[in-house]
Amino acid sequence: MENNNTTTEQEPKKKSSKKFAIIFGIIVVFGCIYGFYLYKQSQIHQSTDDAQVSSDMSPVIPRVAGYIKDIRVKENQYVHKGDTLVILDDRDYAVKVEAMEAALETAKTNVSVASAGSQVTMSNVSSSRQSIETIDAQIKEAEVNAWRTEKDYERYANLIQDHTITQQQYEQALAAKQTADRQLGVLKAQRSAAAKQVSAVASQEHVNKSQTNVANAQIKQAQANLDAAKLDLSYVVILAQADGQVGKVNLQPGQYLSAGTTLFSIVPSDAKWVIANFKETQLTKMAVGQKATIKVDAYPDEELEGEVTSLSPATGAAVSLLPPDNASGNFVKVVQRVPVRIDFKDKNNPIYKKIRSGMNVEADVHFN
Repeated sequence: MENNNTTTEQEPKKKSSKKFAIIFGIIVVFGCIYGFYLYKQSQIHQSTDDAQVSSDMSPVIPRVAGYIKDIRVKENQYVHKGDTLVILDDRDYAVKVEAMEAALETAKTNVSVASAGSQVTMSNVSSSRQSIETIDAQIKEAEVNAWRTEKDYERYANLIQDHTITQQQYEQALAAKQTADRQLGVLKAQRSAAAKQVSAVASQEHVNKSQTNVANAQIKQAQANLDAAKLDLSYVVILAQADGQVGKVNLQPGQYLSAGTTLFSIVPSDAKWVIANFKETQLTKMAVGQKATIKVDAYPDEELEGEVTSLSPATGAAVSLLPPDNASGNFVKVVQRVPVRIDFKDKNNPIYKKIRSGMNVEADVHFN
């Protein structure tokens, strides 16, 4: 009886051990099959869930400072390139334009005055030169007359000694000589004065030309200032630089904006891609042009087609703000990740239009 009871107790234990062995064997078989599957998959696929959707960001930045007059856009609104987003108070810039216009008119008036003075001076120079030419002709005539009276005087001086002529004739010859000499001296003095006047007028002409050049330069400067003022006036209307959806708009009318400050960003709807951070050990067979499958976490039942377009030249750690320094302290080898860009191929897919920048995705690259 005792042997029968012992045998009866051992049979359930044997059955239990056998059942466990079968289950364990099944698990081992399935584990091997799954491991083989993963191995085969790694030969033709590499996937990662460390991936996010990225897109261009068009920042809205005012080029001039001012107070907000009107806000024409709302948060998350879709806008087109050229749409008016924000309008600044333009009164200060309008007054500046008027001031620059007045400065330009003043500069033009200065040019007119300088040009008129230059024309008068040129006329005076011409008149003075003609006067000199007339005096030169008179001097030549006076020199001939002086030479003739000189010869007559010398002849009469010799004749008076022989008492061939009268004293009156001698005195007349002497008076004629002195008159001719004085006339020649007067003409030479007049020419010298005329020459000085020409020199003075010519100097004034140079001054007038310089003033005209300065006035013309002032016109160019005033025109440039006016163009700059008009350009600043046009900048008070802030326009969208791209088609897309506006982000958070944290602005209020009357708020002061500084030039160069980012107000908000516009996210283009047709410029999205995936940045997948693959482990360095997964890049062995990866290359540009390979196909990829993209699954967005927000739409797990949908798949989108993609293509590898570029691989980063450095790992994420190497380009971080504080890259690790493996030469200091103890070294622990850490597998690095390399950003890989994957572009969407079908941009007409409704899912593509729904996804947003920053969403998590799972990227699977197919090796050729």
